[in-house]
Amino acid sequence: MKIRDIMSRQIASLNTDDSVERAAQLMKDYNVGSLPICTNNSVVGIVTDRDIALRAMANGEDGSQQVKEVMTTNPVVGTPDMDVHEAVKIMSEKQIRRLPIVENNSLVGMVSLGDISVEPKLQDNAEVALKNISKPTANRFS
Repeated sequence: MKIRDIMSRQIASLNTDDSVERAAQLMKDYNVGSLPICTNNSVVGIVTDRDIALRAMANGEDGSQQVKEVMTTNPVVGTPDMDVHEAVKIMSEKQIRRLPIVENNSLVGMVSLGDISVEPKLQDNAEVALKNISKPTANRFS
């Protein structure tokens, strides 16, 4: 099965100058945990709810800073013709839950572990990826 068969095509995105507050609002409106950051529809970064919590709010910011200050740059991306198993492998290895999908350097979709897990033939793949993505790290607070 190809990524194009399961990816979400209606994607909210931001540009690098949008505010962290705008990112949080779009995440709420679209019920998503990450948004691709684009310049001329080319993916240059990704911002997650975790990025906002740890890189902005935990540092005392008020949400007015630009997403380029908290986003992850050079995100891993996939292509619509990529096999779903290949995407799961990448997501597992890179420990990411969402993969922007690009074609001809333009954002065309997004695939998440949720998209993969709802496909009966792919549920085992999503489970394996989630186990690898959710590996605990050393507790830095003890």
